Amino acid sequence: MPFLDKLQHWADERPHDTAVVVGSNRLTWVELRDAAAALLGDANPTTVLAEPNSVRFVERYAAAVAGERRCAVLDPEWPAPMIEDVTSRIVEAGTPAGTDLVDGEPSSTFLIGLTSGTTSVPKAFTRSRRSWQASFEASIEFFDLRQDDRTLAPGPLSASLNLYALSECLFAGAAFHTLETFDVGAAHAAITHDGITRLVLAPTALRLLSERGLAGDVDASGLRSIICAGSKLDARTLEAARRWAPHASLYEYYGASELSFVSGTRLAAGEPLDSGGTGIGLPFPGVELRILDDAGQPRPDGGQGNICVRSGMVSNGYLWGDDGQALRCLDGWYTVGDQGFLEEGILHILGRRSDMIITSAKNVYPHEVELALASVPGVDFAVAAGAPDDIRGQKVVAGVVPACGSVTATQLRTGLDGLLARDKWPLQYYLLGELPLTDRGKVSRKIFLDWIKNHDPRAQLLG
Repeated sequence: MPFLDKLQHWADERPHDTAVVVGSNRLTWVELRDAAAALLGDANPTTVLAEPNSVRFVERYAAAVAGERRCAVLDPEWPAPMIEDVTSRIVEAGTPAGTDLVDGEPSSTFLIGLTSGTTSVPKAFTRSRRSWQASFEASIEFFDLRQDDRTLAPGPLSASLNLYALSECLFAGAAFHTLETFDVGAAHAAITHDGITRLVLAPTALRLLSERGLAGDVDASGLRSIICAGSKLDARTLEAARRWAPHASLYEYYGASELSFVSGTRLAAGEPLDSGGTGIGLPFPGVELRILDDAGQPRPDGGQGNICVRSGMVSNGYLWGDDGQALRCLDGWYTVGDQGFLEEGILHILGRRSDMIITSAKNVYPHEVELALASVPGVDFAVAAGAPDDIRGQKVVAGVVPACGSVTATQLRTGLDGLLARDKWPLQYYLLGELPLTDRGKVSRKIFLDWIKNHDPRAQLLG
């Protein structure tokens, strides 16, 4: 792993500075180095970590990627049989060579990444040490990460967004903070009492922290940067974040676990807010970006197709679960099947091809429906999906969480007028009692459709 040589350096140069904080527990640089080194005698060639956030997790993670070792980080909330199945596929017998806490050969595998899932065995892909070193160098430059920054990533370390933030901070020599479990009050306390300068989180978490922070008068004036990924930021979340943390630059990036960073954008403190849309910035540093059709031919400016990249950050491929579509190479350009277009150099995201709704021979991306609904007054969150339909093949359905009180289907249709083409409007609307979230905290269209199919009380049809 590219951060271990750096960890040794920080432990020698700044031994008693804070390296990692998990809840109320802290590790200095020298404490982290020594604790990880003490675990090397017990480390296997492959370590599987399936446990909640703790300083022990961080120590084990550092030890698990020393030398030529490799690590798989699993969600501890997965069912036990799934964890056992994945573990049996990954773990190798034998004793790793060497007992030093140092980085291994750059081309060697250090991380086994896993897609999220609760009912089927997730796909597994591998990453080289070199790929994340390239990612660190690019993201530190783009996000302007400094050694005096204190980063809070309040989500589970089993999620790639947070695990990367931890690793990036260890590489950069910047303090990393997280929580034992996500809690809005605990996150606010960390921001105000630990002097947090940098947030890394998903848009849904940013909305919660910002709006409740404004309501509770939580001081976020010390935040210098907020970094979001996982889905497109909607206008309401942007506005709330800007009001709550007026001195923070807002960063948004698009990437995929298999590709790493693809594109990103920065909204400086005080810069006027964008009206929203599908644009998500220019290519990330070190990334070449193209839109190609399925035959690998370039699409013209504004033409839709596969979002494809060339960079040193791309993963090695899959250990299992590759159906030939998950990560494809089109004449040296890699894609995970996300669809989009380039317009004057800016990447616009339409969504994953597998999510696309084909209704009456018309292609509709749920992402564009969700962005439009999120802009309707009275809507807090929105999710859209394609439900089976005997006449149309699929029909667009949408679920909304109201900002306060309730909302009617008529209000939603009126609000969409001028925001979304009429042939893309949902045919049915559902009032959601809560967001349909995966075990990783991402909004799930599949769970939403399951609620509809099973007449779950969390999704009530609006007349």
